[in-house]
Amino acid sequence: MKGFLSIFLILAFTITMNAQDKKYPEQAPMRPAMSEYWTPQPPVVTPGNHGVNAIPAPSDAIVLFDGTDLSKWENTKGEAAGWTLHDGVFTVKKGTGDIQTKQKFNDFHLHIEWCVPEGITGESQARGNSGVFLQGMYEIQILDCYENETYVNGQTGSVYKQTPPLANAMNPPGEWNVYDIIYTAPTFKKDGTYRTNPRVTVLQNGVLLQNNTIILGTTEYIGFPKVVEHGAGPIKLQDHGDPSAPISFRNIWIREL
Repeated sequence: MKGFLSIFLILAFTITMNAQDKKYPEQAPMRPAMSEYWTPQPPVVTPGNHGVNAIPAPSDAIVLFDGTDLSKWENTKGEAAGWTLHDGVFTVKKGTGDIQTKQKFNDFHLHIEWCVPEGITGESQARGNSGVFLQGMYEIQILDCYENETYVNGQTGSVYKQTPPLANAMNPPGEWNVYDIIYTAPTFKKDGTYRTNPRVTVLQNGVLLQNNTIILGTTEYIGFPKVVEHGAGPIKLQDHGDPSAPISFRNIWIREL
């Protein structure tokens, strides 16, 4: 009986070890286009006169850029922001990398004004490409979509590679565009998954593009969103390395909610 029991235990152990050693196929490699789609294209809406004059910051706002310096910004290595400051605005300096705020935020209302240079060339994504990353993780796309079509979940005002905008409210190149972004940070369960997803509302030039939209996870160029547990994070602006003329920014302020 003891011999039979020993043999049974050895067999059970062997089966368990074989099950643990079993190899499963890895996920197939993905290409960027696998998470892009082009239809339906959002309707074009001609905005009002937003962007003609800079919109003053409210009394309770934290001014992140007032036209004088980039002292509230740094690169992602914690060094001085290397973008170009001129004439009360700053412009992406290609090849210097992304910049982000030194201060970190949770829920907020962000106001940021940006301009595509007049005479810009290129098409689809290669036309004034940049982005605003909320908490450094979730991108709201910046792109020149004035008479320039692209995949809709990569269009101006999209939650990049996730949710297309409700409208195309671009001003022509050479004119300023205004983003007002209202963001609610996620909360997390003990296992690191979302208890409540991040959410975002985006207006461009006074036109609603995202209406309390659920953000599914991190912004991924290749593949699908991931859930990464995190706390407060910076506002990050993207140096996309766009071959066309770079984007400029002015009048950036934020209200913590």
